[in-house]
Amino acid sequence: MDLDLDKLNAEFANQPQKLVEWALGLGKTAICTTNFRPFEAVILHMVSQVKPDIPIIWMDNGYNTEATYKFADEVTRALNLNLITYLPKRSRAHREALEGPVPGLDDPRHEAFTEEVKLEPFTRALRETAPGVWFTALRATDTAVRATMDPISINPDGLIKVAPLLHWSSKDLYQYLTQHGLPNNFDYFDPTKGEDNRECGLHISH
Repeated sequence: MDLDLDKLNAEFANQPQKLVEWALGLGKTAICTTNFRPFEAVILHMVSQVKPDIPIIWMDNGYNTEATYKFADEVTRALNLNLITYLPKRSRAHREALEGPVPGLDDPRHEAFTEEVKLEPFTRALRETAPGVWFTALRATDTAVRATMDPISINPDGLIKVAPLLHWSSKDLYQYLTQHGLPNNFDYFDPTKGEDNRECGLHISH
């Protein structure tokens, strides 16, 4: 399928709901990834309203906060999500028994940690679900890398990556949550990033 990305990105740049409808209308197998961070209920609501059974893929690294686990359960029940959780091949307890706590960002072992708890589970998810369309809640304000991205892109393997909320502000997201009576979660931490403006590697490798 040949897509005119420049035209499509210009058309849907500020129309996330229409972008979701367009992407799902392509007739390809679609997934939506989530980490249940702040404002994640927006993308989950948008895609599930159009396609209620869309697989929602969560790479649960085992290090989420108690609030994040409760939020994940609350949103999943509220939206009746088709949630599929991918876990690392070793439990957190197993990993920590052998290697100790999460290595620091300047520790040479951090790359292997990220690969184990996030990248390998995602690669496994892609292999098992074999999507043609991937929805993500990326936002341009997250990192310098994401500021250069477009709402629609095509990965080297042909996967169409769709980021409907790329250009939305926190205010836009908050208003959507309020309008639809959706919960939020601010007690969130990603040990593979460590810092808010740092990439974990997932959106660079995919």
